[in-house]
Amino acid sequence: MARRPTSLDIAQLAGVSQPTVSRALRGSKDVNPQTRARIEAIARQLNYAVDKNASSLRRQATNTLALLLFEDPTPDESMINPFFLSMLGSITRSAAAAGYDLLISFQQLSGDWHVDYQDSHKADGIILLGYGDYEAYQARLAHLVKQGTHFVRWGALSQDATGCTLGSDNEGGGAMAAQHLIGQGRRRIAFLGHADSHYPEFEERHRGYVRALREAGIEPDPALQVDAVTTQAAGAEAVAELARRGASYDAIFAASDSIAIGAMRALQAQGFEVPGDVAIAGFDDIAAASLTTPPLTTVTQDTRAAGEALVTALLAQLSDEQPETRALPTRLVVRESSVAAR
Repeated sequence: MARRPTSLDIAQLAGVSQPTVSRALRGSKDVNPQTRARIEAIARQLNYAVDKNASSLRRQATNTLALLLFEDPTPDESMINPFFLSMLGSITRSAAAAGYDLLISFQQLSGDWHVDYQDSHKADGIILLGYGDYEAYQARLAHLVKQGTHFVRWGALSQDATGCTLGSDNEGGGAMAAQHLIGQGRRRIAFLGHADSHYPEFEERHRGYVRALREAGIEPDPALQVDAVTTQAAGAEAVAELARRGASYDAIFAASDSIAIGAMRALQAQGFEVPGDVAIAGFDDIAAASLTTPPLTTVTQDTRAAGEALVTALLAQLSDEQPETRALPTRLVVRESSVAAR
């Protein structure tokens, strides 16, 4: 090979996952002997050599990964984004399959989480979910990079993203939701959610929404964009703000399902019919989305693939490799909240 072979090369040739290669090469007994022999043979053929310094670090490893979930910036400082909760099962299974325990911790962004895990050696690497205000959070990420902490995060894939980042195609998903609402004959589509660099995932979803409107010959109305964090209360308050502005609208695209559910309930409490008067679409496809009345149209993110990708990327770092920042595809799930009866 023209470049130095990696454990990912071995995994591809052996037809197994990268974590399986890592476990086999460290002599883990939970790898099938025939599989381990095949992996070792391929490693020899590629002249694959484990870095001695990395090997030394692994001998001192805890065999534990830390998953830090951050509280959303709500008044009671107790809210965890339900989308992140839906990823727990996939992350836990992927870590266990690689021979790692998973330490789950709920954190406040104001705490010293960015130094605690490195200094205390609680875990070999960190998975970060959630961040509140990204501009405040980014300084903590830079500190993790500076001190050499192995970490991956789920979030927006902006050019200035710090550290290894995985996320969804937020802009594409936002465009899909808006295009669907336009296809239902809606022309005055409100966007509920922040649309600035403090909340980059929402900003990307808003960018997709704006692109879809303009492609349909509709100029976005700034009066139809209302800031909202990921809570049902914020969705209800956004609907109240639209009323205070005297805004006329026939559809809502909410930057998260929680916002969409809060908006739907607020509209119904005021006597509006969904989707007859106002069609609604959300983003995330949390468990509650299919249980609302009517069920919520939403953009789904593949939480199983996301959890597996986060663990795989972190284990690659622990093997002194550099995983790529990448976006996972999104898909529109159409339900009754956006489709009027014909």
